[in-house]
Amino acid sequence: MPTKPARVDYVISTDRNDFDIEAIHAFLTRSYWSPGIPIEIVQQGISNSLCFGVLRGKEQVGFARVITDKTTFAYLSDVYVLEPHRGQGLSKWLMQTILAHPELQGLRRFILATNDAHGLYKQFGFKEPAHPERLMERVQFNPYQAPSPEEQRI
Repeated sequence: MPTKPARVDYVISTDRNDFDIEAIHAFLTRSYWSPGIPIEIVQQGISNSLCFGVLRGKEQVGFARVITDKTTFAYLSDVYVLEPHRGQGLSKWLMQTILAHPELQGLRRFILATNDAHGLYKQFGFKEPAHPERLMERVQFNPYQAPSPEEQRI
């Protein structure tokens, strides 16, 4: 059953029918983490993840996606609140809602990557990896566009 906690003029929904895919795509395509992402990739990602939409009426003002097996592991991705709606505690409320979700309880590991929101996530218990030497990754810096000359040298 999709969750829909309410707060004054806003609601957080996990019901994909409430999401404005075009608005989510519009934000993600200009974000630092997924510039130029095709809308089909956004749709597929939403279909295969546990998603949380922050809505004001029908307007999509925020979003987060959790990629998870709902048992031991989760990866938090694509988190945003639109600029005009920031400063109202919506990102904190979104994080509280995500972490309280019944399908995300008892996980052994919950990770994320951020360029600029460390302060927000630290408030919810996220921290630098205890053993970064154990972590490895395979990264395509921007699979949606041709690599830059700098990326080609890596």
